[in-house]
Amino acid sequence: MYCWGVESVLHRDALTRFGYALSDTTRTQVLLNLRAGPAYPSELADRIGVSRQVLSNHLSCLRGCGLVVVVPEGRRSRYELADPRIGRALDDLVGLVLAVDPSFCPDADDRGCC
Repeated sequence: MYCWGVESVLHRDALTRFGYALSDTTRTQVLLNLRAGPAYPSELADRIGVSRQVLSNHLSCLRGCGLVVVVPEGRRSRYELADPRIGRALDDLVGLVLAVDPSFCPDADDRGCC
């Protein structure tokens, strides 16, 4: 039997997690980098320009949100998107053009304002 209420709660929770992940520029950069394929934490840290400790904290958050998974490879671990559809969703979001009204959001910067 189909239960609409349960599914809508699951959808809401998934979108909330996705939105939370994208609310931070470092996490967004991690997800955008992983669209191209799996990567090791040291590579991601270098590409994004953050320390490995900072990156580790963000990867932990993204794992908790269910957006990335860790794949052990011997003594190393690589990260990848938990589902290929996440990459396609990011592609769609990147393709959107958003018009920002500076009078509404006067302090817009890389951190976002709204």
